Amino acid sequence: MINQNDIQNKILNLAKADDRIRAVILNGSRANPNVNPDKYQDFDIVFIVKDFDSFLTDRSWINVLGKPILQQLPDEMDLGKNANEETLSFGFLMIFEDENRIDLTLFLYEKFETHFEIDSLAIVWLDKDNLFKNISKPSDKDYHITEPNQQEFSEVCNEFWWTITNVAKGLKREEIIYAKDMMENVVRPMFWRLIEWNIGSENDFGISVGKSGKFAKNFITESLYKNILRTYSDSNIENNWNSLLLMVEIFNKKQKKLANKLNFQIDTIEAENSTKYIQKIRLE
Repeated sequence: MINQNDIQNKILNLAKADDRIRAVILNGSRANPNVNPDKYQDFDIVFIVKDFDSFLTDRSWINVLGKPILQQLPDEMDLGKNANEETLSFGFLMIFEDENRIDLTLFLYEKFETHFEIDSLAIVWLDKDNLFKNISKPSDKDYHITEPNQQEFSEVCNEFWWTITNVAKGLKREEIIYAKDMMENVVRPMFWRLIEWNIGSENDFGISVGKSGKFAKNFITESLYKNILRTYSDSNIENNWNSLLLMVEIFNKKQKKLANKLNFQIDTIEAENSTKYIQKIRLE
């Protein structure tokens, strides 16, 4: 494993020697002053390039960075692709023999003025044409938890209380795969949204908890963190019931707390009826 300076030098040597590459930007966690660096961090790099198609036709330039042992090319995949989306960039996600990962995005120079948006987590490593002027110091402000309005709050609560009934029915029928899918892909996003809003409200909506809440433990009590972990269950039906009901308990408390904090109206009858409904299903 080589260090960041070595990777940076490789990238900059490539960019300086190739007249098509007009700027190099570091994004992501390695640009985030609030993240403790480790060897598993990706290098999120953007090249602003001229003669865009030539980079795709002849890809031998990648060899300057090393030999990829794993890669993904999202813009060549049908998975998740929007056929009507204008081509502005192309991504190379690569893990190299030295185990470093570089997520490299090529962005069209010709579209820079009209379409490029600088991320708050950005460090300009190279700028041949003085494209970037008065760039602020990198911060995670673009990723701060945003304060909800009344409608957003009500809709998230309604979605939670409505969809937990599907989990309950799945557990009662012993359709564990369905129940787990509903729990993790439908219910939990609402659960996490409310947790994050509570964290945000306690910190003036001036912080980020990272992707998928990976830094949330730094902003909540140890007991709450442990209880949240307990909402992740195995494939045992009874354990899943316990996790669901614990999630309901946490959500109900956090819903009331946030409503009080932000002066929101709250539908407590909805919460009570949903809770009674799933408990009845469990006992039948």
